[in-house]
Amino acid sequence: MKLTYLGALLWGSIVTGQNDYPNLPVSFLQTSDPVTALNSGYPWGTRTANNTNPCESSVIRKYDFTVKRAELAPDGVERSMLLVNGQFPGPLIEANWGDTIQVTVHNEIDDPEEGLAFHWHGLLQKKSQWMDGVPGIQQCPIPPGSSFTYQFIADLYGTTWYHSHYSAQYAGGIFGPLIIHGPATVPYDIDIGPILLTDYYHDDYFSLVEQTMSRDTSVPPPFSDNNLINGRNNFDCSTLSPSDNITCTSNAGLSKFQFTPGKSHRLRLINAGAEGIQKFSLDGHTMTVIANDFVPVLPYQTKGMFDLPEQNFVTLGVGQRTDVIIQAAPHATGSYWMRSSITTACSLTHQPNATAIVYYGHETTPQTQPWPAFVASLSVCENDDLTQTIPWFPIPADPNPATTQTIDIQLFRNESNTGPNLFWMNNSSFRADYNTPILLLSKMGNNSYPDSPEWNVYNFGSNSSIRIILINDSPIAHPIHLHGHNYFVENVGATTQWDGTVVRPLNPQRRDVQILPIGGYLVMQITADNPGVWPLHCHIAWHVSAGFYVTVMERPDDIANLDIPSVMAQTCRDWASFTNTTIVDQIDSGL
Repeated sequence: MKLTYLGALLWGSIVTGQNDYPNLPVSFLQTSDPVTALNSGYPWGTRTANNTNPCESSVIRKYDFTVKRAELAPDGVERSMLLVNGQFPGPLIEANWGDTIQVTVHNEIDDPEEGLAFHWHGLLQKKSQWMDGVPGIQQCPIPPGSSFTYQFIADLYGTTWYHSHYSAQYAGGIFGPLIIHGPATVPYDIDIGPILLTDYYHDDYFSLVEQTMSRDTSVPPPFSDNNLINGRNNFDCSTLSPSDNITCTSNAGLSKFQFTPGKSHRLRLINAGAEGIQKFSLDGHTMTVIANDFVPVLPYQTKGMFDLPEQNFVTLGVGQRTDVIIQAAPHATGSYWMRSSITTACSLTHQPNATAIVYYGHETTPQTQPWPAFVASLSVCENDDLTQTIPWFPIPADPNPATTQTIDIQLFRNESNTGPNLFWMNNSSFRADYNTPILLLSKMGNNSYPDSPEWNVYNFGSNSSIRIILINDSPIAHPIHLHGHNYFVENVGATTQWDGTVVRPLNPQRRDVQILPIGGYLVMQITADNPGVWPLHCHIAWHVSAGFYVTVMERPDDIANLDIPSVMAQTCRDWASFTNTTIVDQIDSGL
């Protein structure tokens, strides 16, 4: 019989709006009593980062999420948002490697009503491919007034997040951190916990989708109004016009983190924004990178991008996570600015700079200055060089992948100049059919869709390894996310021509999001060990709204043998009942 853990009761803050996450237990959660037994009992036994055997415990971590609209002012500007349990960002989900995570989601979105689906970013879902949470791909949306329970194994460990995958809802507030404890590769003293970096918009998300999909060529793309660290950053109310009739408080508050002199601190950085590429730094402190996405790496300090003595910044595209360790000086005192800035060279924002306060002992207003390298980095739209990011556990990529697919990416408006700007993947822009999930069709043996070319399905058959080469013919950098896999990043370049070189072929970088440079290429490869249909898309909300998406169909013969529970079909029947009486206003790709 499995133990249960009501995580939302332990870690969810009182429903007052903004959320402060606690420091996390460095000694992890004991399986028998997670509230009191925070000792050295590790459910993964002797497994370490050098062991790929899956870990499964007997614990179920239960969470209960209700999503509804509410008025909130995270940065001082009052606006309507979509919130999980009334919190922004949403509640922390926490588990051990191998635990079962069970999240019951209640859709109480009204005025207007909308569908809903939750994605658990970066988890492989190898035993629950139908729980990936993408409507029209693995499931139908959760109808208004209905509930759905997601259940899946915490099959990787480290830092990630969850978010809605229905249209661009997560830009309206539906997201939160997901931390899975696992074997440590580098010792540290204090786990500061999740630090979410998010561009922030004062308009509601659907207005921004309308702006993205506008046929009017004079309508600009969305620009973010602010940048937040864990849901906070002051907005300058004097920039608003009285005629705007907006309630605004200039001193909404900043996030604050207390450090301890002489101790090492783990920071779990998450770019949970809609569009902005973030640069993160802490004045006066050096950072050591220990993980990118769910992949532990050999510790390194970022270097080599600029001819400066210190390179103390981290780059995070939307969806990326980087865990860093900051060692405090033995007699550290005072307060320091933590900074995260949106790169205006590659992102659209009216106010790029977010700050928070790190202090020792007594908190004061920091007087510190940013690292010169941090300031210089704001013109660069790329991740760290692949030669720096060496996975702790080496896995070689297949030197002769069974199949290769090249995908050209273009930004397109039709010849009459009357339609919206769309992203084309090999001359096709994606649009989901919420009522017809592709995974469920494949389960029934339907793996060809000539009447639905906009689904952008690439059927890779039974090939054992798959290489995908993305060529960026658009003037924008794109954080590329693949579901169901930590993919090999074999090479990245600033031109549209790849010379065939694989960086460190016996141990390439692996992660689930990588920035594709402006006018450049990305060579990614997967081992086809996870039969399913997996989204491959840019993680900029407005880009996937505009069709930047393909469906990777992996081992369809094995999909037919998946034991997909009947609740998935029932959810589609429930959604069909809703759409039989209500017209769904799907003006974008739907994802």
